[in-house]
Amino acid sequence: MQIGILGSGEVGQTLGKGLVALGHHVMIGTRTPAKQELRRWREANGTRAQTGLYAEAASFGEMIFLCTRWLGTGDALAMAGKDTFRDKLVVDVTNPVTFDLAEQPPLLIGHSTSAGELVQGWLPQAKVVKAFNTIAAPYMTDGSLGEEHLDMFIAGNDPDAKKQLTAILTAWNWVTHDLGGIEQSRLLEAFAMLWMVHGYNTGHWNHAFKLVYK
Repeated sequence: MQIGILGSGEVGQTLGKGLVALGHHVMIGTRTPAKQELRRWREANGTRAQTGLYAEAASFGEMIFLCTRWLGTGDALAMAGKDTFRDKLVVDVTNPVTFDLAEQPPLLIGHSTSAGELVQGWLPQAKVVKAFNTIAAPYMTDGSLGEEHLDMFIAGNDPDAKKQLTAILTAWNWVTHDLGGIEQSRLLEAFAMLWMVHGYNTGHWNHAFKLVYK
């Protein structure tokens, strides 16, 4: 499959590497595709790895991963061309926070809406699924913990899109839990704050969530 990734930071590069390893062709979209760190990413990941502008990656991908910083997300989608996302699965990895502050970032929106819902509203013809927003980038493509598998919670309106994403998550050793419609992104984004608060309090970012039953 051809997969486009919007956002060229650690999250986008990590997911791109993992998707290439599964046999997919990946293009990372960014404002500056010629920058050195992306050249190194291409070289490390072989002929299935490409880079381009936002619009090129959005057109290239049959599936799109949205990995932009939240405050730049709207602009990135506009530059990509919103009609380009029609009928495509868009995996929303964003959290509505800003990391420009020296201290723990606040959740910018919540309760009555969410980043996931806004993305779905901006891309009404796309199939938006919230996922990957409660784990650090280095661990996104491997949900294994010894002999156990960690848990990934997702939300979205389209059942087939969620099944398609679940297949990727399963290949990456995650156990997937479908929370329901895209409005459940409100819970997932608040849940991400729990993950962030623990990280800021401890200085460690290698924690993840496991759902257990008594």
